[in-house]
Amino acid sequence: MSAASRTSWRLIDTGLRPAAENIAINRAMLEARQEGLIPNTLRFLRFLPSALVGYHQCVEQELRTDYCTAHGIAIQRRVTGGGAIYFDETQIGWELYLDRRTLGTADMQEISRRICEMAAAGIRRLGVDARFRPRNDIEVDGKKISGTGGAFEGGSILYQGTLLIEFDVEKMLRVLRIPAEKLSDKAIASARERVANLKDLLGTSPRREAVMQSLARSFAEGFGVEFEPAAEMNFAEREKFHHALAEIDHPDWIDLVSRPLSEAPLVEGLHRTTGGLLRVALGIDLPKNRIKQAWFTGDFFVNPRRMIVDLEAALRDTPLDELHSTVDGFFRSYPVEMLQLRPADFVQTIENALASLAGAPLPMAGGAPS
Repeated sequence: MSAASRTSWRLIDTGLRPAAENIAINRAMLEARQEGLIPNTLRFLRFLPSALVGYHQCVEQELRTDYCTAHGIAIQRRVTGGGAIYFDETQIGWELYLDRRTLGTADMQEISRRICEMAAAGIRRLGVDARFRPRNDIEVDGKKISGTGGAFEGGSILYQGTLLIEFDVEKMLRVLRIPAEKLSDKAIASARERVANLKDLLGTSPRREAVMQSLARSFAEGFGVEFEPAAEMNFAEREKFHHALAEIDHPDWIDLVSRPLSEAPLVEGLHRTTGGLLRVALGIDLPKNRIKQAWFTGDFFVNPRRMIVDLEAALRDTPLDELHSTVDGFFRSYPVEMLQLRPADFVQTIENALASLAGAPLPMAGGAPS
């Protein structure tokens, strides 16, 4: 296809910003794309030092908030799923805001693969052998150099990734709530062996402009488009940005997912899946053998995002012997997209929590939903 006949998409660099502003721009651009107020867009961004949790995660579970506060590291919640990350000026973020029809598929796993393959091609232009690693990472020689994730808004998608130019592994480990034994010199050295950055691989930090140009070129080739640079957001985006910032730069948003208050005994369980880590806290009515309350968190990706809240509502006051049928019925009637997750994974997570009541698996009636 000749350059003259290619579709034009927008390219914008919103620069170095506080976490709240970057997340508010996510909300603004995704809504604007859904409403047809902006074209398909590639955005580049950078963060002041920030600790970001995924949409479905609990800050208390994932971050050392005292360390973040003491070191001037902002805490924020993303609009996308996935796990907690540390972000600073040495990383470059990229984001695609697209009409979903552009992708020709509704499959979350295929969307992730296609976009990550394009991003990996852009990183290879810089001189390193970057490759896609399912479910949503990009690696060089087995070491992670980029993590990605997405969110949907009606017929539009935000898909985003980070690229490590330089990286302070020790600070990342101290920001994340991990066991103290993993902060030893040996553990930190081991973590460094699992993460790659461009400075170490190339011997010097590439210019930001060169990194952005390489990524943009590969996205342009992958989608068969050309990019038109824009100096700033348009009026509609700026209006949406200011409205979103008022909500996002607030404790209610940051603590959107928090530990439930329950008079019933709380038991907790977790289940590792190919689609991420699922956690659940259950309030149990022991005399009646009922789930009074369920609270799911984790680094997974689902669409729509409110599915988790609706599943929690469906499980309220559910008899334990009706767990399988309740979850099965919920997913049969609820249109949802999940990245490498199955309904049975939610059942297993609950059963793992219930097992802690007696120290052994509890018998459950009915078969597991698929």
